[in-house]
Amino acid sequence: MRKQLKSHYNCVYNLTFHLVLVSKYRRKCFTNDILDRLKTITNELCQKWDVELLEFSGASDHIHLLIELHPNIMPSKFINNLKTVTSRLIRKEFSNHFSAFYNKPVLWTRAYCLLTTGDATIDTIRQYIEKQKRPDVSMNS
Repeated sequence: MRKQLKSHYNCVYNLTFHLVLVSKYRRKCFTNDILDRLKTITNELCQKWDVELLEFSGASDHIHLLIELHPNIMPSKFINNLKTVTSRLIRKEFSNHFSAFYNKPVLWTRAYCLLTTGDATIDTIRQYIEKQKRPDVSMNS
């Protein structure tokens, strides 16, 4: 099933990403309550940034997000804001819980994984571009 393209002024787009955030030192510190709260905070931030949260899930040491971004949004800025805000709020709300895992005010690793989720493979797109018809007319004709 192909996803509907979105448009904004003179831009047509479909920018869907799979984002994975991992707890610092891969500590298994997330409970169901913490994951529920992370989902709520993430959803609120997505609304503020005009990002569509398509899916959210997590495990004891990481979370997965499926998000759709507008072309004007720089993914790294959104992700850094998401990590900063979720870390600050979660550590504050669950401070007793996290004191058993971390001595410093941390939650996430510095790294993250961001993957595009297009419908076509790279080979399919490459073949499509290679097969484009060049004009029969040159400038000197």
